[in-house]
Formats: sequence, structure tokens, C-alpha cells
Amino acid sequence: MSEEQPFAGDVFLDLAGDGRLTIDANEADRLVDALECTLAAVSERLRVIRLWRELDSPTLDGLPGPTAQIVADAVFQDQTVPGRLEQAANELPKYISALRQARRL
Repeated sequence: MSEEQPFAGDVFLDLAGDGRLTIDANEADRLVDALECTLAAVSERLRVIRLWRELDSPTLDGLPGPTAQIVADAVFQDQTVPGRLEQAANELPKYISALRQARRL
């Protein structure tokens, strides 16, 4: 099994705050947009997991195919790498903030 790579949000924030990380404005905007989409997807998976955990008898029976797949994927990910989505939800805003600070015209 491969080792998980740690998040480095605080490092990026420090580098951007010190002016040691600079990125072209267009590239920074593109990266921020992509990270915001990723954060939205992570947040949605966490919402699905929270709803799943609140059910008295969680089951995929009766859910439409695409919805059942979304639930199964989210729950499987949470079981195989517990806490990783929460870490991502905490770290992604740091990357977004660092990129905004590092944006140069």
C-alpha cells in the first residue's frame, strides 16, 4: 500500500504570505476555480456520508442507480481512508487562499 501524501496548505500559505510563491494571474484563477470545484465535490461527499450515518437502517435499495452509486462511492471512500475527506475539506481552503495571495498581474 502506498503512503498517503500529507497536505501542505499551511506551507503554501506561508510561502504566499512571504512572497516566495507567485503565480501568473490567469493560471492562479484557473487553479482556484479547479480547487473550488474540488472543494464543492468533497463537501457534497461529506454531506452524503453524514446523511447516510443518520439513517436508522442504511440501504441502497430503492435508490435510483446514479444516486446509489454516489452514496456507495462516498461511503466506500470514507471506509477505506477514514477522515481523509474531512482533511481535504479543511486543507483545500488554505490552498485557495494561498493561490489568491500568490496571484500576480
